[in-house]
Amino acid sequence: MTSGRELLSSLDNSPASRQPLPHPSGSFGDLGISRSDGSFNTSILHLARGEPFEVDCLEKDKGEARFFGDTNLHSVNPVGESFNSVVTTKRPHSLDSEFFEEVSLQCAKQPSKHLVSWGSSAKEMLHDDNNSTFSASSEISRDSGNLGKPKGRSHRKSVRFDDGVLREEDARFIYINDPRRTNDQYEFTGNEIRTSKYTLITFLPKNLFIQFHRVAYLYFLAIAALNQLPPLAVFGRTVSLFPLLFVLCVTAIKDGYEDWRRHRSDRNENNREALVLQCGQFRSKEWKKIRAGEVVKISADETIPCDMVLLGTSDPSGVAYIQTMNLDGESNLKTRYAKQEASLAVLEGGAISGLIRCEQPNRNIYEFTANMEFNGQKFSLSQSNIVLRGCQVKNTGWIIGVVVYAGQETKAMLNSAASPSKRSKLEVYMNRETLWLSIFLFMMCLVIAVGMGVWLARYENQLDYLPYYRKRYLTPGKDYGKRYKFYGIPMEIFFSFLSSIIVFQIMIPISLYITMELVRIGQSYFMIGDRHMYDSSSNSRFQCRSLNINEDLGQIRYVFSDKTGTLTENKMEFQRASVNGKNYGGSLLTADQLPEENVSGATNHRRWKLKSTISVDSELLELLHKDIVGDERIVAHEFFLTLAACNTVVPIRTRDGFSSCTDSQFFEDIETIDYQGESPDEQALVAAASAYGYTLFERTSGHIVIDVNGEKLRFGVLGMHEFDSVRKRMSVVIRFPNDAVKVLVKGADTSVLSILAKDSGMDDCARHAATQSHLTEYSSQGLRTLVIAARDLTEEELELWQCRFDDASTSLTDRAAKLRQTAALIECDLNLLGATAIEDKLQEGVPEAIESLRQAGIKVWVLTGDKQETAISIGLSCKLLAPDMEQIIINGNSENECRKLLADAKAKCGLKPSNKGSQYLTCNKNAEMNRLESPERKEEVPVSLIIDGNSLVYILEKELESELFDIATYCKVVICCRVAPLQKAGVVDLIKSRTDDMTLAIGDGANDVSMIQMADVGVGICGQEGRQAVMASDFAMGQFRFLKRLLLVHGHWNYQRMGYLVLYNFYRNAVFVLMLFWYILFTAFSTTSALTDWSSVLYSVIYTSVPTIVVGILDKDLSHQTLLQYPKIYGVGYRHEAYNKRLFWVTMADTLWQSLVLFGIPVIVYKGSTVDIWSIGNLWTVAVVIIVNVHLAMDVRRWVSITHIAVWGSVIVAFACVVVLDSIPIFPNYGTIYHLAKSPTYWLTIFLTIVIGLLPHFLFKLVHHHFWPSDIQIAREAEILRRGPDYWVSKPAGGSS
Repeated sequence: MTSGRELLSSLDNSPASRQPLPHPSGSFGDLGISRSDGSFNTSILHLARGEPFEVDCLEKDKGEARFFGDTNLHSVNPVGESFNSVVTTKRPHSLDSEFFEEVSLQCAKQPSKHLVSWGSSAKEMLHDDNNSTFSASSEISRDSGNLGKPKGRSHRKSVRFDDGVLREEDARFIYINDPRRTNDQYEFTGNEIRTSKYTLITFLPKNLFIQFHRVAYLYFLAIAALNQLPPLAVFGRTVSLFPLLFVLCVTAIKDGYEDWRRHRSDRNENNREALVLQCGQFRSKEWKKIRAGEVVKISADETIPCDMVLLGTSDPSGVAYIQTMNLDGESNLKTRYAKQEASLAVLEGGAISGLIRCEQPNRNIYEFTANMEFNGQKFSLSQSNIVLRGCQVKNTGWIIGVVVYAGQETKAMLNSAASPSKRSKLEVYMNRETLWLSIFLFMMCLVIAVGMGVWLARYENQLDYLPYYRKRYLTPGKDYGKRYKFYGIPMEIFFSFLSSIIVFQIMIPISLYITMELVRIGQSYFMIGDRHMYDSSSNSRFQCRSLNINEDLGQIRYVFSDKTGTLTENKMEFQRASVNGKNYGGSLLTADQLPEENVSGATNHRRWKLKSTISVDSELLELLHKDIVGDERIVAHEFFLTLAACNTVVPIRTRDGFSSCTDSQFFEDIETIDYQGESPDEQALVAAASAYGYTLFERTSGHIVIDVNGEKLRFGVLGMHEFDSVRKRMSVVIRFPNDAVKVLVKGADTSVLSILAKDSGMDDCARHAATQSHLTEYSSQGLRTLVIAARDLTEEELELWQCRFDDASTSLTDRAAKLRQTAALIECDLNLLGATAIEDKLQEGVPEAIESLRQAGIKVWVLTGDKQETAISIGLSCKLLAPDMEQIIINGNSENECRKLLADAKAKCGLKPSNKGSQYLTCNKNAEMNRLESPERKEEVPVSLIIDGNSLVYILEKELESELFDIATYCKVVICCRVAPLQKAGVVDLIKSRTDDMTLAIGDGANDVSMIQMADVGVGICGQEGRQAVMASDFAMGQFRFLKRLLLVHGHWNYQRMGYLVLYNFYRNAVFVLMLFWYILFTAFSTTSALTDWSSVLYSVIYTSVPTIVVGILDKDLSHQTLLQYPKIYGVGYRHEAYNKRLFWVTMADTLWQSLVLFGIPVIVYKGSTVDIWSIGNLWTVAVVIIVNVHLAMDVRRWVSITHIAVWGSVIVAFACVVVLDSIPIFPNYGTIYHLAKSPTYWLTIFLTIVIGLLPHFLFKLVHHHFWPSDIQIAREAEILRRGPDYWVSKPAGGSS
């Protein structure tokens, strides 16, 4: 550690270190570094293929490159620019928790070539639980369907972008400031965007085409078409079209309004203006007219109109700060930078010309592969050199860039695809019942047709004289004596069948679809407005992003949860540190609590302060400020230097204008430093280093400035290998002020400990053992751990690395893989410095929420990328795991080992071994049936399963899924640690594809998108991780604890309401149809109707629809307090007690009885009277409307004023409509209601019909509630008793609807 010792001495002796460093105004800089990117897709591609990677060390030109950092320009070898062109800003990762299977990346022994072979059996890479690349998440929508198959889940292919590998012939050529040449040679799209679906010409055909994807609409279209044929014209031709036209028009108006808003938004966006370089001057130009190749200037706080490669900025170092909130929802500023050559040319006002070769448009917002030829030089471009459409320029005066992607080809537009649509499970069941109704309808029509044939054959010779069927017109008039169109008995039977379908068409309720949509909208309105699900800390309210699956929230059986940011806050706090084998952090104190002598050295020279307050360990702080030069202090010094330097955090400095006098020193301005980073872990580590006296003060594209106990030191950054999911570590090559070069590394324990120096002495072995012991202790406390290491680089190693690094960073093919191999040259034989432990606290209310969900019978599984010990500790703290639970841990490194562990686990659980022939079970009940009948297991101990992603590689890809399924469904709790995003989706699919149970996935990060889209219901958390999870979800909220209310209250209400809504719609239409059916049988199968055409149409559209909608939105069986107090009531949902086949057939039996009563009682009462057919029809119309509304009223559990208005108002409206229709002279029923209403018999008949018809329903409810009360009924009675008699006099305010 010679460089560390020399650096410590240089703090006092180096003149350069004492010189104040100039700080360009407004430049806070970023490394401008290129990441070794770790391209998730490329690595997976080669892992899957088993191809070796080979990097040749090519001879480079001996030219010199320059980088800025001091008051003088320093001449360095070409790696300076290589660094500047290689390292990109990628979403930093929580290094402790992003784990993939170990890949051997050893130190290269041969200087000329570095060869790494990854076999096709290499284990699936595991991804972090909280910070994953967009590559993994954004592709799941393409391949989520594959995950549903028991075999052959193409996990590797699903995360690879098509253009992850760029070949020269596939490149896109952009001629800088020459749009004509750029666009003449290639057909690039303009910058006009269009998010609308329709135009004036395409709206009608396209909208109708989309609507008729619903098979029911095709059915009603066929019915309407049949009714247009003269032999089948049962209803008026116009009237028969009314229901279908009404539904189509309502939907078309809604779609048209939404698309008009999109057109308006597109027009406003396309007509915005930006400054474009034209004829040597920047002139305003509409966004829609900007083309690829043009040079655009964007000022501070303006929005970027297209994807541009940066050429220059207002900062002399070429740094720009970009806010990507519109793209990914993250509020932290990102750093992008221009190449030094281009930036100088822009600042000097020189000619701007050159050639960019870049990849074809793709939707990966975290990667960009290209190179640029500028003024005779060629260098690489990466993601940190491009700014994307929709982002905003912040803290930068202006930026200038060249357009590479425009319009629909921009990454923002390519990522604007909606999440896959999901279908309600209740709708699936509803389709099953619709099929039964269709069969029943077919049978009724067949009975009518056969009856017609038999009747015609029997009375064929008397047809001219029979009252219900005749061949001739006998009534005086122009048709007197003419023959009817009689087509013969066979054709009459056929026409009778078709006519019956038309008469009975509403047996399949067309109004049900639009009713369900309206009810879901109403339910969503109340869910969004629920104040109990508003998160004040993030100022976010509940969001309903999908209206199709509200009722599925009440049927959830499995919840799959992310950990970091979902169960925890994702707000990291530095808690513990192991430095040189010694444990620190047992007693943390804030700066105010520290003794004066401990902080005086660190604060004497400070003219700045941290924005946040960090607690420190006084013993460790004292060690860092001791006036000694020993190994212990050197290790501690390098430890905190690594924390301050090895990151992508950007320091943002603001002046407070604060002045004070202390000890004769006058501070005019105190600067506040706020660290902006894409990872909360990195921000916490850098802030902790600052609290101990190592403050990252400035970052530019070629150097960093760190304030070490009051002395500012400039470090040259020669290159950085950012964290990637294969290496699981991050490293930076630093040139110290004394010209020593070191590589500083931080990463996951399994990654860094395996590349430490092997020939260590006794002291080093003891240090390693102590550090590993501390890591285990930290993990058991639920802390997130990282290991810190470093080593000196010799000139030979540096030269070899520079050569490989320069070659890899400018490569257009397999750049990520080559950079990984290059990192392996220096990430080896490291010296262990220590380890860090960061606390990620549980969110408020998480333990209580999980306990309530478990009481409700919902199984909660946690899928995380964290270490096993950390996951278990969090499981205990959030009450997911209980101390008395027996833990089954499966950590296998081979298929055979996993098979043995699964067999042992099944034996421990008392499960029978599965037969291969029956490995794919259809229901998790099978797993329970496989349990051994053993007298020893009368009182079963709850069992939990902990499995790592390494084991899942072999289990999910092999024939072991059924074994895992049996064990997992038997266990009370399952925790999967070290899992990749697609493994999360695979675990969800394991349950979803093998059971009928509903699944819900909840997460907050991009790595959770795969499981959110795979689950039946996806919930996104509006947290620290951006908005990828929210954008892919069906519902979104601010805190995990809201899931308790969402499921137990709103989910229960929605399921109960929608289940009853579907059954009631089937009932009300069936009772009407069956009443007509009995009448047709009574009239010699003639398909004549006693009801007017308008009465038949208005029955389901107006007479009975409004009460259904109101009850579906507002009805409550229990209050929200009761539902939260008794979580077990939620079980009625996943047990399907509100809607099932038994209830359907019971309802149909009740329907059959009511239809017979509706038909029979009026016929019996008016038998032998002179009342005509239309009078009976009017009586039936009024009676059926009253009986179905009273039936609804008997089932309503919560009466409010609007419910009364809807139910009883519908009866009044129906009677009024009958009066109006009977007042129109051209209708055959003209005046009938006036004669009927005068007769007491009419009203008595209606009353008798209602009482007799609803009596069985009333008695069934009475007996069932008295002898077999449900949980809901018992709870309702308890509610009423608890409220007391005063409740009905002075009703209290209810909870949120």
